[in-house]
Amino acid sequence: MMRAEGKATRSANRSSPWKSSYVAYGLLLGSLLVLLYLMVSTQFSYSQKALLDPAAIDSAGTIPAKHRRSHPGQDDASRGMEEFSRDEEEEEKAKAHTEPSTPRRQEKQDESEQQWAGRNSIEEQLGNEMKSDNWEAKSQDKNEEAAESKEFGGGTDDYNNVANAKPICDTSFGKYDICELAGDARAQGGPGATVTLVSPRAPPKEWQIKPYSRKYLDGLKAVTVRSVPNPGDAPQCTTQLNIPAMVIELGGLTGNYWHDFTDVLVPLFIGARRFNGEVQLLVVNLLPFWVDRYKRIFGQISRHDIVDFENDDGAVRCYPHVVVGYGSRKEFTIDPSLDETGGDYTMLDFTRFLRHAYSLPRDRPIKLGDVRPPGGRRRRPRMIILERTNSRKILNLPEVVAAAEAAGFKVTVAGRPKASYDEFTREMNSFDVMVGVHGAGLTNCVYLPTGAVFLQIVPYGRLEEIARTDFGDPARDMGLRYIEYSVAAEESSLMGVFGKEHPMIKDPAAIHLSGWGNVAEWYLGKQDVRINVERFRPSLLRALEHLQ
Repeated sequence: MMRAEGKATRSANRSSPWKSSYVAYGLLLGSLLVLLYLMVSTQFSYSQKALLDPAAIDSAGTIPAKHRRSHPGQDDASRGMEEFSRDEEEEEKAKAHTEPSTPRRQEKQDESEQQWAGRNSIEEQLGNEMKSDNWEAKSQDKNEEAAESKEFGGGTDDYNNVANAKPICDTSFGKYDICELAGDARAQGGPGATVTLVSPRAPPKEWQIKPYSRKYLDGLKAVTVRSVPNPGDAPQCTTQLNIPAMVIELGGLTGNYWHDFTDVLVPLFIGARRFNGEVQLLVVNLLPFWVDRYKRIFGQISRHDIVDFENDDGAVRCYPHVVVGYGSRKEFTIDPSLDETGGDYTMLDFTRFLRHAYSLPRDRPIKLGDVRPPGGRRRRPRMIILERTNSRKILNLPEVVAAAEAAGFKVTVAGRPKASYDEFTREMNSFDVMVGVHGAGLTNCVYLPTGAVFLQIVPYGRLEEIARTDFGDPARDMGLRYIEYSVAAEESSLMGVFGKEHPMIKDPAAIHLSGWGNVAEWYLGKQDVRINVERFRPSLLRALEHLQ
């Protein structure tokens, strides 16, 4: 018995140090938990106080308004207009000073019609959208979806998610800059125009932004964009508006017909259409005659007065949301996957928007199998051939017209429009097929009905990739049937100038490698074409097939 008690005593003595350590660890862990609880409680109380403090709420700026979702009425005023584009000399000048935005290398001279159709069939593009003519309803749905999916701007005033806030300005695109100011945004006009965001959560910063879609061009004017934490550091409001605003610049290459759409009208549609007319445009380098030319488009973009921002001295206009800058990632088209505005628009939406703006009647071209007037004679599809008067002229135009008429088309040859621009858009909408040599005039394809045929004649000199980037790919995005006819060396006037052994004829790739200046001067600026009508006839027949 004594042995057992002694053994138990020794065992208890051995366990005492372990028990002491256990108690010490327990006390330490308990102290840590108490300390953690006190820290969390203090932080929570501080956050609640900041959120409920009226002074903090006031300094965050005004609350964006809920924007109306109705379209503005049509502007039926009919006024005179300037010429619808600069002289063709200005077009060549623009081409000569603007290198292609993508590498212009083409290893194959042509691709088969089947390959092109496989890449971009009309039925695949349009889907069920072809069945709907109600532009307003579709636009309403898209705007509501955008409003539900995301709030305006970069979120710099989001107290609960500052770490994930978008930057105010994005200057990473290379081609253009975009700034989104959400909250208390103040626009001060004049020669040194500024747009200031007052936000206690935005660090003081400043950007110089050229609000044009090609910021690398010379002669553009910069707008200063700033963020400041205190209202006293910003100009005081003289006008308070409860709508968004966009700061844009005209100038640059504005005035060249293709650049009017590529650099201004398409990017403006991308950036402003989400506001459904409830947006005010603050324009740097305002060109009143140019805006008047496209007054119906601007009337659909905004139902508010346009502000001449450079000459808006003394005014400080305050908005709940201001966008500075605009642009498009691709030339003369829209890539919805790269559109961060939430509108998810396409070039089909843009052309439908234009038809709505100009009240154009035709959404679809003629369908030859369905149209037989009394007497059984089938109506001929209407073709317009755009005539150039400077470079890239069709030297044997009467022969081309005769070949098109023999193929079954009713042909109209058009140069510069003599009617008003509104009347000209209606005339363009009446055609089923448009034919022309590569140039700014082909921009008129935007007014063709969806499914019409666009036949581009590409001058000699390995210009196919330029032609497809500028017009071919955009045409498909518009839902047009695109056909490309590449001029052979024997059809080019340059053959008579240089002879078949000269690199200009024999090795166009070498000319491209020598620099854009030679390409612009000769292949675009000093070349005319004489179409081989026998070689051209299959293109005319394919155009007819597309209308079956």
